[in-house]
Amino acid sequence: MAVNDISLTAGMRSNLLQLQGTSKLIDRTQERLSTGKQVNSALDNPTNFFAAQAHMNRASDFAVRKDGMAEGIQTVKASDAGITAISALVDAAKGLAEAALGTASTVDRASFATQYATIQAQVTSMASDSGYRGTNLLNSQNLTVNFNEDATASLTVNGFNATATGLSMNNATNSWAGSADITTTQSDLKKASDQLRSQSKTLANNLNIISTRQNFTDNMIGTLQTGADNLTLADMNQEGANMLMLQTRQNLGTTALSLSSQAAQSVLRLF
Repeated sequence: MAVNDISLTAGMRSNLLQLQGTSKLIDRTQERLSTGKQVNSALDNPTNFFAAQAHMNRASDFAVRKDGMAEGIQTVKASDAGITAISALVDAAKGLAEAALGTASTVDRASFATQYATIQAQVTSMASDSGYRGTNLLNSQNLTVNFNEDATASLTVNGFNATATGLSMNNATNSWAGSADITTTQSDLKKASDQLRSQSKTLANNLNIISTRQNFTDNMIGTLQTGADNLTLADMNQEGANMLMLQTRQNLGTTALSLSSQAAQSVLRLF
């Protein structure tokens, strides 16, 4: 339909334009009430929209890193559990060596040596079973945990060899027939214990760093999300009041348009 096909009076055209404007405002207010946001697209407010989008993108990147940190913590915990168990086995081996040194019976010493060999095998087995998601810090593997979105901040947790060989738990020479052989084994076991304790402290320190960065990341994600919300969220109380006022304005505009049309209808009285 062409623009000039129908002629309206000046009063009717003015009221119609007012109604159209009110209808657009009602649509905008309804959208804000339904989404909870006053900025839903770049058309609403380009500056706030793209700034909020940047905040949310960065928060999403941090969330991915947070998942990596959580997995890193579990990897370190798995290794620490392995160290604790291996340390208990080493202590048991120390007890066997002490018992062997306390007897002169070669038969008893040979029996203790056999038990020691069993512990050696269990130490190696336990070190091999201490991995998490394919990473085993007790099998000389390393773990890198990234902290920020572009991976410029990270921590590398160095693993070590926690098998019997890696801990220098040598075989019971000559089935501990001689006291010197037992004394040598005791010295090896002490070194193994010292190494396990040192590595446990290192893992604990790394775990503390990763946990601290995880908490920091949680706070950063919350800060970024709040910043994005501050730029885009609508005041629901204000938008509710706006809707009531716009509905009233719409009703008044409809009434005004009806009154304006009465002037045009007066020509009918001539017939």
